[in-house]
Amino acid sequence: MRSVRARAAIGATLVVAVALVAAGLAVLLVLRANLIDQADLQAEVAAREAAGQLATGTRYEDVELDDEEDHPVQVTDEEDRVVIVSKDLRAVTGTGASGVTPVPSASAGATPSPGDDDDGDDDADDDEDRGRPGRGEVSSDDPDFSDGTATVGRTTADYRFAAVEATTPDGVTLTVYAGAPLAAEQEAVNTVRGAMLTGLPLLLVVVAGVTWLVTRRALRPVEGIRREMAAITASEDLARRVPEPGSRDEIAALARTTNETLTVLEASVERQRRFVADASHELRSPIASLRTQLEVAEAHPELLDLPGAVADTVRLQVLAADLLLLARLDAGEKPGSATVELGALVREEVSQRAGDRIAVRVEVPEGGAFEVNGSRGQLSRVIGNLLDNAQRHADGSVAVSVAADGRGVRVEVRDDGAGVPEEERERIFERFVRLDDARSRDDGGAGLGLAIARDVASRHGGTLTVHRAAEGGAAFRLWLPRPS
Repeated sequence: MRSVRARAAIGATLVVAVALVAAGLAVLLVLRANLIDQADLQAEVAAREAAGQLATGTRYEDVELDDEEDHPVQVTDEEDRVVIVSKDLRAVTGTGASGVTPVPSASAGATPSPGDDDDGDDDADDDEDRGRPGRGEVSSDDPDFSDGTATVGRTTADYRFAAVEATTPDGVTLTVYAGAPLAAEQEAVNTVRGAMLTGLPLLLVVVAGVTWLVTRRALRPVEGIRREMAAITASEDLARRVPEPGSRDEIAALARTTNETLTVLEASVERQRRFVADASHELRSPIASLRTQLEVAEAHPELLDLPGAVADTVRLQVLAADLLLLARLDAGEKPGSATVELGALVREEVSQRAGDRIAVRVEVPEGGAFEVNGSRGQLSRVIGNLLDNAQRHADGSVAVSVAADGRGVRVEVRDDGAGVPEEERERIFERFVRLDDARSRDDGGAGLGLAIARDVASRHGGTLTVHRAAEGGAAFRLWLPRPS
């Protein structure tokens, strides 16, 4: 039962079994109902034929009962006394009258036929003289049907009886019971039921076997995917891919999705390796420089370059803070949901930048409400990184503006430097990337500022892009959504 194939085969077999049993019962019920309807029709025809003879005044002993073996007839009067029975009818049940022997008065022919008057007068005139109608009638109501048994000769069988009322010319109401055998119905139902009981197990075995084979064939690619994934896990070789079947079903989609996941995972691991290698390289230079200065100071204190040592220490501190922030972002740190007013944040960030070589021009409309949700510290870091980048590349002008932009707020930092070539406008947001004119570690930084800025913008539901500024340099546009 732990196997998918076994569960699928058992489930399909149970469903088919329930469906076949229900369908079989429905077929048997419909078949039985149709055969009973046919028996009802035969019994009604026989009953009305006998009732018609009685309604015309035929004497009891002269009533012709055709096919008495298949359609036994019993006639009772108003007091449920038997007045007529079929030939060789020995016993009957289900007609309301238990006897099968006619009463003496009835057997003697108490009801004369029309035209037998002794005076030779016309029947109609005689009937008129007597004050009664010259002809009886047969009830037009639907007959009553019942199940019972009848013994004809030495054979006892089940019958379907129809009861039809008839009124004789004398005004006597008689009930005619005529039966139709149910042997054909019972035989047909038993034959169909036997065929179903014989064929159902065989059909279920076929369904189970076919389901097992089809499921096994359908799941064969899954086993190939599983083996390859196990091999990838054991070898730690993320360059391998699982086999993709040529079909267009869910398993092929699973294989494609698995390969896409492996591709993303391989890229992520490779990016992580490059990050560790680049971080180690970036940390090694200031650490080596600081160590060299300390060793020189130990041997020759008068040669200690204290400002250089402080600069290297500060650079190490900034680099460590950048790496720590990237690690938190990669770990999925939530930006928070505090309300931040970007106009006030920009003014505050610019006011704290005392060591800039170029004064920053702030363009924030008075009275504007530029609120967003997020982390005040992270957004302040983004604006600071953008201003640092502009200070590094500007010739003599740096400006920052805040404005409403659709359903969000746009912060734009512009400079009048050389700008960013169009083909490099996405690459500069990668980690540890510095363009050729900013290769100097002293002036170009570690190449993490813009990468951090874009990561923070993305986690706040915004975007960070670079364009050409009106001043001729670069224009970095940070867009953040307003609170919903």
